Amino acid sequence: MSGVAEGVSPLELADYQKAVRLVLRHPLVTPGYPDRGALATVRRWADQLRTDLMETLGYRLVTTADTARLQRAQDALDATRPALTRAGRPFDRRRYAYLVLALAALGRHGAQVALGELADAVAADAVRIDGLGLDTARKPDRDAFVDAVTWLTERGALTLADGSATAWAGDPERAEALYDIDREILLAVHHPTRVLQHLTSVTALLDSGGALGLSAGRAAQRRDQARRARRLVLENPVAYYADADTELLGQLRAPALAEDLERLTGLAVERRAEGVALVDTSGRLSDTRFPGGGTVAQAALLLAARISAAVQRGGRHALELLPAPTAAERLAARARRIDGALPARGLVAELAGPGEESVVGTPGDERQEPTETRYPFVTDSWLRGRLREITVEYGAGFAADLRGDPDRLLGQALDLLAAMSLIVRVDGGALALPLIARYRGVTARVKTRTVAQLPVQTDLFADDTAKDPTP
Repeated sequence: MSGVAEGVSPLELADYQKAVRLVLRHPLVTPGYPDRGALATVRRWADQLRTDLMETLGYRLVTTADTARLQRAQDALDATRPALTRAGRPFDRRRYAYLVLALAALGRHGAQVALGELADAVAADAVRIDGLGLDTARKPDRDAFVDAVTWLTERGALTLADGSATAWAGDPERAEALYDIDREILLAVHHPTRVLQHLTSVTALLDSGGALGLSAGRAAQRRDQARRARRLVLENPVAYYADADTELLGQLRAPALAEDLERLTGLAVERRAEGVALVDTSGRLSDTRFPGGGTVAQAALLLAARISAAVQRGGRHALELLPAPTAAERLAARARRIDGALPARGLVAELAGPGEESVVGTPGDERQEPTETRYPFVTDSWLRGRLREITVEYGAGFAADLRGDPDRLLGQALDLLAAMSLIVRVDGGALALPLIARYRGVTARVKTRTVAQLPVQTDLFADDTAKDPTP
């Protein structure tokens, strides 16, 4: 294996690492996405990127004249990177379905398509799917469809030539939109590595299911495990040793992991007794920043501080310790939920791969299981009580709709903490993971300022009050 960034001079290393972070954060780069200079940056370093991303992470970078597409190896089912609507909200199932059907319909069109015509084509396919449909007379359906089209437009697969999609969503009888189709970008967006009609389980999409066997040789197995370990650190807020099997644990502790990732990304690797993390203090790589702005992130930070403080209690006030689901158990639970919704219609069963369901393993599988680790447990009622205190003290800086719906605010705050690997949600409450100790002692104040001729406004978490946010 060649060294990371072997052909890059010290003077150009920062520029190269910028290109690495760019393509890792945006797996699809086009002439206009994520910005007009991005494709030129990636193309300049394409050869070195192609070598390093494959050797270090097992990722394949495919470049054409107008696209750079990173094909990631997937080791887990990750729900933390959803497609986003025009309002910045995660796609729901309907929007994902419209996006996929729009991709299929665009493959049958020429150089241009009218939005109404595309909607009719998607509706003709959607009506054949139980529970879906697309009724252009319904505003919610039109909004969901336009969100899917906008997602394609932002990436350059469609370019608005005339009209307005927003106006069409408001009144399709009075408005229309015409789009140019970029077939090269369209192919880069939809680049499946497997034939979906042959799948009987979502786990067949994971690359960890193809772990190398003994016949591959020890060197190839170690290289495969090293790539898995680097991916685990790169793609997650933290990689806990307690969550890794024996072979992966050795790679996570290896000095080469930190050296390779730091030289590849320009970010620092931090090791602690409980695990290892790639620290991104500037947000140059992370798609989710924590702490961050907004009511949910602010409430989550204050809740994390209270959970962390509770973890420190001893004696008869000490929290109960419970085991967390292992990575294999979490994957199995998610796979069961998704597989339960897979449509049987359209499956080419005779071509399905054998043994796909066995990729995840079962909770009772003792192969390479780590020693059980227990974590402090806080109950749902305790969490509701702490959020109530937070809302009373800081609610003036919260969004009114979330302040008036504490259950929704608590759910979203806990989801964010779980996505940042600070807690694990379990039945009846949550388990506090080691990284949450970083937020012990966080304080905040509602900063009030008066602007002449304007009503009093409030800001929460002014820069001078928030603790260092970096994990």
